[in-house]
Amino acid sequence: MKRTEKKANLIEKERIPMLHFSQEDVLKDPAARSIRYYEANRATILGNVYHNKALITFCTDDGDVKQVETTIWSYDDKFVLLKSGTFLPLKSILKIENC
Repeated sequence: MKRTEKKANLIEKERIPMLHFSQEDVLKDPAARSIRYYEANRATILGNVYHNKALITFCTDDGDVKQVETTIWSYDDKFVLLKSGTFLPLKSILKIENC
């Protein structure tokens, strides 16, 4: 079963610092990585201007797929900064959907 086919468990953003993430990118396709970066940019703009939340689907180092619904305040090529001051590795994110 592929990682993206696993059922994602919705978690609270406060639990993210307790999770462990792989050093490998969960997306192997360069086009998919580009889309993820675009999604992070769009979610950041909507989060800062309209306080919109995003549904972020990500993968931990043990292959578990999780989701968190929160506002993205900022991002760079390595991390997204969530509303609570929590950082989530960009390479662990499968997709970002605006709510």
